[in-house]
Amino acid sequence: MKQDLINDVIQEMLPYLNNAQSEKLQDVLRYTFAKYGVSGNKNKDSELKQNYVDLFLSAKRIEGCSEKTLKYYKSTIEAMLDELNTDVKHIVTDDIRRYLTVYQENKKLSKVTIDNVRRILSSFFSWLEDEDYILKSPVRRIHKVKMIKNIKETYSDEELELMRDNCTELRDLAMIDLLASTGMRVGEMVLLNRNDIDFNERECIVFGKGSKERVVYFDARTKIHLQNYFNSRMDDNPALFVSLKSPHERLKIGGVEVRLREFGKQLGLQKVYPHKFRRTLATMAIDKGMPIEQLQHLLGHQKIDTTLQYAMVKQSNVKIAHRKYIG
Repeated sequence: MKQDLINDVIQEMLPYLNNAQSEKLQDVLRYTFAKYGVSGNKNKDSELKQNYVDLFLSAKRIEGCSEKTLKYYKSTIEAMLDELNTDVKHIVTDDIRRYLTVYQENKKLSKVTIDNVRRILSSFFSWLEDEDYILKSPVRRIHKVKMIKNIKETYSDEELELMRDNCTELRDLAMIDLLASTGMRVGEMVLLNRNDIDFNERECIVFGKGSKERVVYFDARTKIHLQNYFNSRMDDNPALFVSLKSPHERLKIGGVEVRLREFGKQLGLQKVYPHKFRRTLATMAIDKGMPIEQLQHLLGHQKIDTTLQYAMVKQSNVKIAHRKYIG
């Protein structure tokens, strides 16, 4: 009903207005109706709200966001819109602040998670602002959530050797070495095929976040263990790593995580998971003097700040540097 009223008014005023004035009048009418509680057609409002979300997701898809990321964006934004239950043009900063506070309390979310929600909402409203759907993003004045930075664990040299020495399957040995020497993401590894491996150059091309290609490199030990694994396989699956039992299907992320977790328990090691290999490589590279820009490229990070978060410099090296340059 509300939109019908607006259309009728605009239709009557068309002879007296240009396009810009007509659009402005529509905005004024919508704001005024909302201010005085004039109810509209809920289906129309719902369609308009969903249209904003769909348009935003389409823009992000073009930018290269994965379907998994888009699904997370969609659920996060729709949850906020359903809770506030108002037109995006009338959402203000206090609305978002209250929503984030209540949402964190009800869901018992960590600061990291709630900041991810804030970041997604900021991206959505900034896009609406850039596309001139709203005048100003209500999230602009809501700053990043401050978090305590914990030093995340890495594998020690002894732990890596312990895992290698106790591998009973050639596949697991090759998998551990590939993660440890390349620093690739587990999601990148499970997408690889056998013919992606260049043994001569000891490298392979992986598809990272946003479907971006990059080259990663592995050492001589990994080369030998991969070749041994290839030679032992009797299946014709093109996948780089497959399940141990028939029908030897491509190994998935969950399969790798479960295998490593079980392996860690057998050896009495704490927190054995794929991403820890990536952090270990980053830390080792920084400690040995690898330029941060090169490490950023190796890990496939868009922003160098992300690389710095992965690379936790060892305290022993800080002590040595202090004695060298200061003490």
